[in-house]
Amino acid sequence: MNKRQARLFAIGSTVVAVVVFLGLTIDSHRQFPKLTNAQNITPAVTHGKDVWHKNNCINCHTLFGEGAYYAPDLTKIAQHRGAAYLQAYLKDPSKFYDEQRHRRLMPKQDMTDVEIADLVSFLDWVSKVDNQGWPPRPILVTGAGIGPMGALPAGQVAAVVKAAQPPGSTPAAVGKDPIALGEIVFRTSAPACAACHSLVPGVNMAGPSLAGVATRAQQTIESADYKGQAKDAAAYLRESITQPSAYTVAGAMYSASGVSFMPATYGKDLTSDQIANLIAYLTTFK
Repeated sequence: MNKRQARLFAIGSTVVAVVVFLGLTIDSHRQFPKLTNAQNITPAVTHGKDVWHKNNCINCHTLFGEGAYYAPDLTKIAQHRGAAYLQAYLKDPSKFYDEQRHRRLMPKQDMTDVEIADLVSFLDWVSKVDNQGWPPRPILVTGAGIGPMGALPAGQVAAVVKAAQPPGSTPAAVGKDPIALGEIVFRTSAPACAACHSLVPGVNMAGPSLAGVATRAQQTIESADYKGQAKDAAAYLRESITQPSAYTVAGAMYSASGVSFMPATYGKDLTSDQIANLIAYLTTFK
């Protein structure tokens, strides 16, 4: 290739690159309104964004991975925790932690009820932006020790569960093990149970530790305070999964005004088999 051909090639390549870049830019801007749910940007969402900046939340937290990495990314926090939990938490974070044990670092911002509600609206809008799968996994608490598999994708959990089966087990047998299948549901449901619950005694996250949950379930239904419909531990666990507000513990930090912070959608989002398998898994924690 001589100098003239090299020059023409360089010019032509630059022109092609510029055209492709402009085309992708125009296409991105064309899709922004749909991807960001622009039609759902209400005055409350806009004010919530102002509250976010006013309180310098980004000095500790990230949204879409942008910001400080001192505290968890909050891109999907509204889906993982729910509005009721976030409102109670923002009202007074100290009620959700024992400072001696958990070293609570979240300061009380002294926001008004309107500011809290609008900030939650903003975070809810953020959680519904089509961000191509970011962040890639649920929020976890450092040191929570939720188990040897952490928050692995479903395929990896299935592979680990399969690898743990006794020699000679067939794939069909592995696929029918309700406890193994229940663990997959625990790790991978949306939102994953493991995002809020630890399996280590005394390690409470957004929800209480599930260590010994089967024993506690039996004790609960035998107590005079229990007002639910369950007659045994398995039924109580089913009730807790599908109707989390059917029975709440007075004074606990996981509910407010008799309404549990746990999502009430699992009864619809999970199949009957998934719920049965999840219960089979949880009943092993005695």
